[in-house]
Amino acid sequence: MRVTVVGTGYVGLVSGACFSEFGHHVTCVDKDPAKIDALNRGKIPIFEPGLEDLVARNVAAGRLDFAVDMAEAVADSEAVFIAVGTPSRRGDGHADLSYVRAAAAEIAAAVRGFTVVVTKSTVPVGTGLALEALLRETAPGADVEVASNPEFLREGSAIEDFMRPDRVVVGIQSDRAQAVMAGLYRPLSLNETPVLYCDRETAELIKYASNAFLATKIGFINEIADLCERVGGNVQDVARGMGLDKRIGPKFLHAGPGYGGSCFPKDTLALLRTAEQAGTPLRIVDAVVQANDTRKAAMADRIIAACGGSVAGKRIALLGLTFKPNTDDMRESPSLAIVPRLKDAGAEILAYDPEGMDEAAPLLGHALSFGADPYAVIDGADAVVILTEWNQFRALDLARVARLLRAPVMVDLRNVYGRGDEPRRHGLVYHGIGRGEHAADAPPTTMDTHRQAGQA
Repeated sequence: MRVTVVGTGYVGLVSGACFSEFGHHVTCVDKDPAKIDALNRGKIPIFEPGLEDLVARNVAAGRLDFAVDMAEAVADSEAVFIAVGTPSRRGDGHADLSYVRAAAAEIAAAVRGFTVVVTKSTVPVGTGLALEALLRETAPGADVEVASNPEFLREGSAIEDFMRPDRVVVGIQSDRAQAVMAGLYRPLSLNETPVLYCDRETAELIKYASNAFLATKIGFINEIADLCERVGGNVQDVARGMGLDKRIGPKFLHAGPGYGGSCFPKDTLALLRTAEQAGTPLRIVDAVVQANDTRKAAMADRIIAACGGSVAGKRIALLGLTFKPNTDDMRESPSLAIVPRLKDAGAEILAYDPEGMDEAAPLLGHALSFGADPYAVIDGADAVVILTEWNQFRALDLARVARLLRAPVMVDLRNVYGRGDEPRRHGLVYHGIGRGEHAADAPPTTMDTHRQAGQA
C-alpha cells in the first residue's frame, strides 16, 4: 500500500518507518526543508533506540522516503496519517489543533480517489467529525473518510511497541475505511495482535483514558510513598505486593519525582478540559494533575533537606535530566522544576545525561553546567542526585563515588539503589523515595496515637 505520514516528529517518524518495515511504501512529509534534508542524509532528529537502523534499512530498500511536497505524496496514497503536534494551548490547557487542521486542509486539496485520512496525533473526542467537515468544505468533491488510530508508543521502546503492540485501536465509520486500515495492519493481524474497531469518538477517548489511568497509577504510588515515609513502610515492597495482583499489575507503580514527557501532562489536561465542556468533571484526574505538579517542585526541597537544610554555596551533582531513560526528550521533565529551585536556593549544579544534554542546554543552561561523565560531575560535589534511571547509573562504582564526593550524600529519586544497603556499606548517606527509615522523626499519626493510648 502507499502511505503518507504528515509530520516527522517522534510519532510520525517512528510510525512511518515501522509501516515501511511492514512492506508498505511510505513518504514522510514535513514543512521544514532542513529537517527533510537531514533525514535524506540519514540524520535522525530524535534519539530512539533502533530507529536510525530501521530508517536506513527501509530507505535503502526503496520503501521509505522523505519530502516537503505534500501534494505529490498524498495524490497516490490510500491512507494519509496526520502525525503533527497537539501541544497544550496556552491559557486553558486545551489541545492546540491548529497544526492538525492545517494539515487536513492541505491534504483535502491533494487527494485523488478514495483516501482514508487518519489522525495519529492525540486529539480530543470530536476531532474526527470536525476534520471530516473541514475536508468536505475544503474539497467538496473529494472521496475521503477520517479515521482515528491513536498511538501508544513509549519513548525508548517505540519500535517494539509498534511492531508488537498490546492492541491496535481503529475508529472508523465505514466498511471501506476498515478495509484500508485492515490492509495496513495485516502483518500484525497475522500475528494475532488484537485489533479493536470502533467508532471514532470511542477511539479518541481510549487514548486519553489510557494515559490518564497510567498517570493516576503513578500519582497514586507517589502518594503511597509519602505515607510509607511517615509510617515506616517501604514503597518498593508495597508496589511489588500490589503488582502481583493480576487485576492491578506491576507497571507504572514506581515511585519517583512525578511524571513528565510529551503525553501524560498535556493529555491529562486536555481530557480535563473536554470533560469540563461536556459537564462531566473528572475529579480523580484533576487531583492527579495537581498532585504531580506539586510533587515535582517538592523534590528540590527533599534534596535541600538531605543536604542539611541548605544548599547555599554547595555543589550538587545531577545524574539524568530527561523525563525517562532511553530518550533525549526534556518535555515536562522533573528536572525543569527541580534545577531552578536548587539554583534559586544558592546551589551550584553540575549535570550529566547520556542523551539529553543538547536538549537541556537551551532550557537549563543558565542554571547548570555539564560534565563529560557521571564521575566528572560527582567529583567535589556535596551531594549526588539520581534524577533519571539510565542503566549506566545502575552500575556506578559506589566506592569511587564516595571517594569523589566532598560530602557523602546520595539522593536517589528513582530508587535505583533502593534495595539492599550497598550505598551505606560504602559510607554514603542514602535518601530514597518511600522508605520509612526516618519515620521516627515524622509527626505522630492516628495509628501512633491509638497505640500510645493502648499502652497507657
